[in-house]
Amino acid sequence: MNFFKTKPRTPPDLVRGLRDAIPRLESSAPGSETRRKSNDDISKNLQQVKAILYGDGDPAPELVAQLAQETYNTDLLHLLVTNVHRFEFESRKDVVQIFNSLLRRQIGSRWPTVEYLVSKNDVIFAALAGYENEEIALNTGMILKEMLRHEQLSRILLHSEQFYKFPHYIETTTFGVSCDAFANLKETLTRHKPMVAEYLDKNYDRFFSSYTTLILSNNYVTKRQSLKLLGEILLDRANFNVMTRYIGHEANLKMMMNLLRDKSKNIQFEAFHVFKVFVANPKKPAQIETILRRNKEKLLVFLKNFHNDKEDEQFSDEKQFLIVQIQQL
Repeated sequence: MNFFKTKPRTPPDLVRGLRDAIPRLESSAPGSETRRKSNDDISKNLQQVKAILYGDGDPAPELVAQLAQETYNTDLLHLLVTNVHRFEFESRKDVVQIFNSLLRRQIGSRWPTVEYLVSKNDVIFAALAGYENEEIALNTGMILKEMLRHEQLSRILLHSEQFYKFPHYIETTTFGVSCDAFANLKETLTRHKPMVAEYLDKNYDRFFSSYTTLILSNNYVTKRQSLKLLGEILLDRANFNVMTRYIGHEANLKMMMNLLRDKSKNIQFEAFHVFKVFVANPKKPAQIETILRRNKEKLLVFLKNFHNDKEDEQFSDEKQFLIVQIQQL
């Protein structure tokens, strides 16, 4: 029998341990004994918190409930996200697992952590701001993605000024971080469709002014992803009003016609899927019809030779449909 076996620490003990160790980490010099000890304390506490949440495949509900309540009472989630850049590599991964386990915790129809974060929305913005630090961007990006699954949290981000930081993060970061930021922008714009449709309808000018910078990006991946997502947004039934406004603006049509001639075949192909919406519209505004009619002969020659090597029956049918529509102008 082991008489020296230590008693398992309670959730309040573990949360208190983290709240004590994190400020010490912040104030200690890199490489110092205090820094090393603080990192050890944080690592041990995070691992024990993880053990409570995941158990051996069978977590104890009363301990999980106590732990969750303690994290809410002490604002631990905000402290973890804003300090995760100071943690060691494994501890950063533990923070993501702990955070996402709490986010997935459900009691009946309630999501307690989501309810808590609705009233503490700084945590959402802190996760988004993680894109400013390449070392932690993919960790905070995973936390942000889990939050965006919930409409209440996605709404907070979408209706905030911080939402318009996405283009900056997509355009100015490394490839991996940029792709992650774009994935979370897409998640924000496609998961909760009625809510997003209402937002785009009310904030049309500002949103598309910002989004167009991504479509005209000098970065090939950003340009292609943005065009593809634009096509998805416009062709979604929930966004019918937004689509109608977009295809009524001649500047948008001119932009797509220019992109049809991009040096990249993939960019051309994505632009085609937006361009076809302008042509297929049975109620074209006068200014749109005028541009199409003025360029009728050039468009017909262009489309007849456009991506003829592509073995895609649907694309071929759509291209033929556009040729007929333009011939009838």
